[in-house]
Amino acid sequence: MGRAIYTGIYEPGHPTADENGFRTDVLDLVRELQVPIVRYPGGNFVSAYNWEDGVGPLVERPTRLDLAWRSVESNRIGTNEFAKWCRLANTEMMPAVNLGTRGPDAARALVEYCNHPNGSSWSDLRVAHGATAPHNFKLWCLGNEMDGPWQLGAKTAHEYGRLAAETAKAMKLTDPTIELVACGSSSRNMPTFPDWEAEVLDHAYEYVEYISLHSYYHRQETDSVGEYLAKSLDMDSFIRSVVAVCDYTQARKRSLKRIDLSFDEWNVTRSSGQEDDAHEPWSVAPPLAESRYTVEDALLVGCLFITLLQHVDRVKVACLAQLVNILPPIMTRAAGGAWRQTIYYPYVHVSTFGRGVSLLPSVACPTYETREFGAAPSLAVAAVHGEASGGVTIFAVNRGENGPMTIEVDLRGFPDLARIESLVLADDDLGAANTELEPDRVTPRAGTDAQLDGGRLTATLPSLSWNVLRLSKSPTT
Repeated sequence: MGRAIYTGIYEPGHPTADENGFRTDVLDLVRELQVPIVRYPGGNFVSAYNWEDGVGPLVERPTRLDLAWRSVESNRIGTNEFAKWCRLANTEMMPAVNLGTRGPDAARALVEYCNHPNGSSWSDLRVAHGATAPHNFKLWCLGNEMDGPWQLGAKTAHEYGRLAAETAKAMKLTDPTIELVACGSSSRNMPTFPDWEAEVLDHAYEYVEYISLHSYYHRQETDSVGEYLAKSLDMDSFIRSVVAVCDYTQARKRSLKRIDLSFDEWNVTRSSGQEDDAHEPWSVAPPLAESRYTVEDALLVGCLFITLLQHVDRVKVACLAQLVNILPPIMTRAAGGAWRQTIYYPYVHVSTFGRGVSLLPSVACPTYETREFGAAPSLAVAAVHGEASGGVTIFAVNRGENGPMTIEVDLRGFPDLARIESLVLADDDLGAANTELEPDRVTPRAGTDAQLDGGRLTATLPSLSWNVLRLSKSPTT
């Protein structure tokens, strides 16, 4: 979509481009994020994509019309190139198969091409294309948003459920080690939600491991700051609803198998201030959905990360959509620079410090009234225990607009904690953003007043702020 690939991660001739044409300035920023997995070529694009167009010699690859975004696709980047980029970025690839205009045969051929060692037609073709070792992709998406009328090859729940089941059978016969994600509703606002999930799982339950969720959050003109930051409560409710459908289906089928959730598209959206979606049709890599994110957006993204951490018992995959230039934590200019947007920082903090066992804090805090959600807690908080280090990290957003909030945390269940480090992202201007000319206009700063006494932590969270409190054992314990 748009400039996600071309002039995003791939720009031959750029001053930082490597021998593959990949921008190393972008690779450095992606490595810093420690992205676990990248969905490709996910989104609406995949529903008319012929994967064979993106393999083999570049001079033989066809140029196609991308009907999803009315753009031109050169196919200079395909499966093998993107797999190479993933290795350079220290991440894994999560392929999606086309269940809009294609079906089981193309999907099982792609699995064979990617994952079978050699000795078969498709795997030998991969070897001939220079990828001698199998890619061994483990997590695959069975199409994208197949309930959406905007989707090429959109289907009813019955049609998609049957297709997903038969495609899953063919893919797993080709490689029994893979795991599969069935399409859930494109959003909880779809008129078929949650009946879609129930019908799809009725057909595909025994053949898939996950069902997907997608949700985007936008600031309405009538939203107050508090109303906007409370939108993470919608994500929480969405997750609980889908879990209920999965567990109902498990009970009705009397199955020992549990379906988990792949929240593989989520983000906040904001206008770039440009008419970027009104591009000329059939252009190459037009600017699309290039949101310019503010401090306020970073706070909501932080709340959404906290919600996901609170549900890791069932949400096993969660992909921020997207990575570069499209709703991006990372922005680039063609032939120019690359920089971190405000939403980059909650991501890098959770990715760096949020690995371990997610705890479920018991929280008492003030609330405020919202039009959409009723009483919303002024504090959003999650905590993670690092089993190897023995430390605890607390992520918190003070949604309150009326001043700082002092929090008290009982940590007596984690003995020997002694050192505290804290990070704060806040700004008097909630509309402040980073740009190529001012890439560090908004950055986290060190917090100053956190104290730990007798296993009890106290800290002051500035009004409207994202906070990271890291507690670790002293070097002598």
